[in-house]
Amino acid sequence: MKVLSHTLGFPRIGPYRELKKAQEKYWNSQITKEKLFNVGYNIRKFNLHKQINNNIDLLPVGDFAWYDHILNTSLMLGNIPVRFQEKINNSIDIDTMFYIARGSIHDKKSLNASKMTKWFNTNYHYIVPEFYKNQSFHFSWKQLLNELDEAIKMDFNNIKPILIGPLTYLWLGNKIQGNNFSRLELIKKILPVYIEILLEIKKRNIEWIQIDEPILALELPKKWLQAFKNTYDNLKNYINILLTTYFGSISHNIELIKTLPVNGIHIDLVNGKDNIEFINKNISKKWIISFGIISGRNIWKTDLKKWYDILLTIKNNRPFLWIGSSCSLIHTPVDLNLELKLNKKIKSWFSFAIQKCKELSLITQAINNNDSSELIQWSKFIHTRKLYKQITNEQVQKKILLIGNNIINNRKNYNTRSLLQKEKLKLPFIPTTTIGSFPQTLDIRKLRSDFKSGFITYDFYKKKMKNYIKNIINIQEKLDLDVLVHGEPERNDMVEYFGENLNGFIITENGWVQSYGSRCVKPPIIIGDISRNKPITVYWSQYAQSLTKKIVKGMLTGPITMLLWSFPRNDISPIEITKQIALALKEEIYDLEKVNIKIIQIDEPALREGLPLKKSEWNQYLKWAIEAFHLTISSTKDVTQIHTHMCYSEFKDIIHSIISLDADVISIEASRSNNNLIKLFKSLNYPNELGLGVYDIHSPNIPSINKIKNFLINALKNISFKNLWVNPDCGLKTRKWEEVIKSLHNMVKATKILRKKIQ
Repeated sequence: MKVLSHTLGFPRIGPYRELKKAQEKYWNSQITKEKLFNVGYNIRKFNLHKQINNNIDLLPVGDFAWYDHILNTSLMLGNIPVRFQEKINNSIDIDTMFYIARGSIHDKKSLNASKMTKWFNTNYHYIVPEFYKNQSFHFSWKQLLNELDEAIKMDFNNIKPILIGPLTYLWLGNKIQGNNFSRLELIKKILPVYIEILLEIKKRNIEWIQIDEPILALELPKKWLQAFKNTYDNLKNYINILLTTYFGSISHNIELIKTLPVNGIHIDLVNGKDNIEFINKNISKKWIISFGIISGRNIWKTDLKKWYDILLTIKNNRPFLWIGSSCSLIHTPVDLNLELKLNKKIKSWFSFAIQKCKELSLITQAINNNDSSELIQWSKFIHTRKLYKQITNEQVQKKILLIGNNIINNRKNYNTRSLLQKEKLKLPFIPTTTIGSFPQTLDIRKLRSDFKSGFITYDFYKKKMKNYIKNIINIQEKLDLDVLVHGEPERNDMVEYFGENLNGFIITENGWVQSYGSRCVKPPIIIGDISRNKPITVYWSQYAQSLTKKIVKGMLTGPITMLLWSFPRNDISPIEITKQIALALKEEIYDLEKVNIKIIQIDEPALREGLPLKKSEWNQYLKWAIEAFHLTISSTKDVTQIHTHMCYSEFKDIIHSIISLDADVISIEASRSNNNLIKLFKSLNYPNELGLGVYDIHSPNIPSINKIKNFLINALKNISFKNLWVNPDCGLKTRKWEEVIKSLHNMVKATKILRKKIQ
């Protein structure tokens, strides 16, 4: 039987971020809905053609999303948050999606956007579904069927629709506060909609459907595991189901999986590390087994010859075998061929989404033809990496050896530090600040681009940047914020910027991946040992501080976030990489202190997403994550106040580890999660200071003075004013200046009203 290739999904942003640009133009009323739809059509067509041109046997349809694939599913099921229902008047369309994702206004009332959080342990964010007791569902938004019809019309016959599984969808959602029920109760309401969808797909003569149930990689509660059998009993007999898992191993759930009435299973062998022989032995030979051997989350070429030797033995005793990407390719850049400036030798180590399709084609054909000669040629570049001079830095490796496992944080306890800091900083109670970045205008982006392209001199670039920083400081002073930032106009991205300025990283031109909605990031690639040979942020921080008598924060990205938001090397452990980054940041802190920067913020928004999927493995990860933060600040003066920032994560999972970080101030997102997080910190008697993100920066809505004031009054029921800071919930780089100034004005005004009440 012929082995088939397939992907679990393809990047939906377009090779040049066409989707992002069209979305933002549509939101700003610069293009019509029809033009936006045309951009989406062209991206979908491009994706299918690129995969078919690289001999992919089964093409994914339904992997495209205008904002987020979980939000797609919510609209498909008619799951619209109650607060938006009056505004949309039962008419669900693409604007409904954008209202839910970004917030809106109705009858002069602000409608909060739905909560956004990380997609398992990735840097992709999804819009969290909201569930109510006795909720009803119906097949409402038919984008999937439209895309199937579109693909069929384009003469693509070998298509494989994709659906998020009903149990994963329920697991990822939130119960609305005050409704005492289990999300699992809703499965009986959702299943009829799924059956209706499967029947519609069957009418189109589709043979296979990919139903994603990545929660099978988790250690699920018993009642959730028990729900799988009944759920798939209801879905069988309509169409062949490929039950699709990814991001982790499934061996711990194999006894359940092998009893399910499906027709195949996809297993992520890159991130899961499942034993192939064990899986092969336990899965019926009547089933398709799909092995995900091409990484959907990193950019290194695959050792195809290694996998050929492994999979050939499986093929010889199993009639049905597919080979696929480990997960959807939305986590990788689109096309390596767009990288025109990369060193050719280094470039030969990489594989982006289109090239990963080529890898799938090569290994599938090799197994079908029993000929691995092309694979040897493809994989030979992998083995040249270790010989490349830029990989190894003996000085860095010696420092890591000296540290060993004994990371000592020399700072005194928080109570002692706090007294010293209050004496030196002399801030008002309930200080106001921002998270770091201010709007990145087209002028700023062009200035950076012109400098990198050599069109302008460094002196001209520096002069213009200083003007931007001076303006940002002036605006903050007029707003009367208490602790200022320099605004980061020189930075393209909080990770990429540091990657550009540290040894061991390389930066791509077009290596974009989607983080959420229209937000794309360009992760740097870690190719070798990491070191710092000059200060990175010191000049700009020192200049900003010279412009004002108020305190200006130094702004750094933490070691865990630097690791997780890069494409890391895969030849040494994540622990060793993180230690190298921490040592470089430690040197930066030392230099910031030398120029009298009194507050330094070390952002770790990725700390939660790095958790292994299995809770039994959490402690090991959290131990080295905390140690990396401690190594970063281990020589910091007690009088220097250390802040950290985290956003859009389930903090309850790691609250004890957050406390163990022992940052003087932690800033958290609180605007979408209401008071739940604050209550959590209170319940654990969190002793340090807490910065509350009082408004949602991902929404264009301007928070009123009253709304922020009332939010803070409620917050003070759970936290002492002596421990409270006030800030937006994230950086402001994606917002317009007009929105920023109005929002910050209201934030400062609300805080001042509160101070008077307390006095």
